[in-house]
Amino acid sequence: MSPTVNRIDHVHVYVADWAESESWYQRVLGFSRDEGLAVWAVDGGPLTLKNDDGTVHLALFESADPRPASTVAFGATGDEFLAWLEHLKAQAVDVRLADHSLAWSMYFVDPDGNCHEITTYDHAVVARSNPS
Repeated sequence: MSPTVNRIDHVHVYVADWAESESWYQRVLGFSRDEGLAVWAVDGGPLTLKNDDGTVHLALFESADPRPASTVAFGATGDEFLAWLEHLKAQAVDVRLADHSLAWSMYFVDPDGNCHEITTYDHAVVARSNPS
């Protein structure tokens, strides 16, 4: 039997420029630098960013040739999902919506092409709003 894994600690994200990426993640997703881990942000990384309550961490690794290889999926309630949709559109972020019948997801990319997703299982809340 395997030991229990109880959470995602952080997700590695490969970027071309820390400053540009940090600004994008702050402006678009509201993430800020985790000052407690800033000492690691040398020689390529990671520069660790976090959400407001510190429950989500992204470790940005600076690379001359960042190659996106995965999608980071964030969870949201139906109302949060709709608020994110409005916020991303206001930030001029291209968003692709997907109705998965049991859930709604929105997909978008950061300046380095890293894919992100926000998903809600409050399908009816989003469906009632008729998102476009």
